[in-house]
Amino acid sequence: MLHYIFNWIVKSDLPGARLLTYTSFRSLVAIVLSLVLSAWLGGILIKYFKKKQITETLRDFDKNNLKAGVPTMGGIIIIIAILIPCLLVGRLNNVYMLLLLGTTVWLGILGFADDYIKTFRKNKDGIPGKVKIVAQVILGLVIGITLYLSPQAVMRENITVENPNKVEEVYHKKTPEKLNKTTIPFIKNHEFDYKWLSPFKGSWGWYGKWAIYVLMIIVVITACSNGVNLTDGMDGLATGTSAIVGVVLGIFAWLSGNIVNSEYLNIMYIPGSGEIAVFMSAFVGALVGFLWYNSFPAQVFMGDTGSLMLGGIIGVCAILIRKELLLPVLCGIFFVESLSVMMQTFWFRYTKKKYGE
Repeated sequence: MLHYIFNWIVKSDLPGARLLTYTSFRSLVAIVLSLVLSAWLGGILIKYFKKKQITETLRDFDKNNLKAGVPTMGGIIIIIAILIPCLLVGRLNNVYMLLLLGTTVWLGILGFADDYIKTFRKNKDGIPGKVKIVAQVILGLVIGITLYLSPQAVMRENITVENPNKVEEVYHKKTPEKLNKTTIPFIKNHEFDYKWLSPFKGSWGWYGKWAIYVLMIIVVITACSNGVNLTDGMDGLATGTSAIVGVVLGIFAWLSGNIVNSEYLNIMYIPGSGEIAVFMSAFVGALVGFLWYNSFPAQVFMGDTGSLMLGGIIGVCAILIRKELLLPVLCGIFFVESLSVMMQTFWFRYTKKKYGE
């Protein structure tokens, strides 16, 4: 909303007004607004949750007894602190901003429903795991189909030229293209095309590579969303880790959306991806504000309302800026947590089947 007011001010020829429309300035406004909102809302909602007994009872292992109820569903704080700044300073006609806002709302509703069942209906299992997976798959399909159909979801391919002085210069093609390329981390000339995985050629090859790309999107979103969900538990762990990942992805988004910086650093130029930096600024600010209440000893837990949503945002953001292959490095803690849970589950089932205990 404020973005359009900023544009109106620019047209009035007020000196320095153009600064208001810069991605860097709007990102700064977003992070400050989200930080203030989450810190302010945190205190209010924690009191409300305690009053309404929206709490979770945990075991205090140091004293070997049950810990008093700690408010849960704190992910509501994060969601509000993300949405309001983005709606105020973001460009709402940008496909990347819309996809990230949709991801926040969709997974936020899914996590809220799960927490609601656990808290109010006293069903500790919440929403069945299959239902969560289906919801995440639907989100992945929507993201993939949107990237396929939207004329905004394009990139300009890198061209590396060696000049007479044997110095490499990087340019971008003048015509934007709809490509299924991503970045291979830590390798020079590091672009990987998903069409190489398609066994078909010609028109079938076109559909084949998009089918593979959409399948990859579904896997990334599902893995990230569930990975953060499994990590959430220790005070501040999921919150702090997600904030750090958000900073890195936000920087990548800002660089990828600027043609000068992307040429200089030899990375993909993705027109319009600067809006992702605005969103991720709000994401980081909301998490830092929430961390004030979520750090040890936690005054509130985000619950599935927050954890499912955070992982989904990280996965979608990485896909939009073509950095999904970097996620095993950025989200190493989430990956190890997921691997640990799978190993424990397998061992539990194995021993139960073998020994009947």
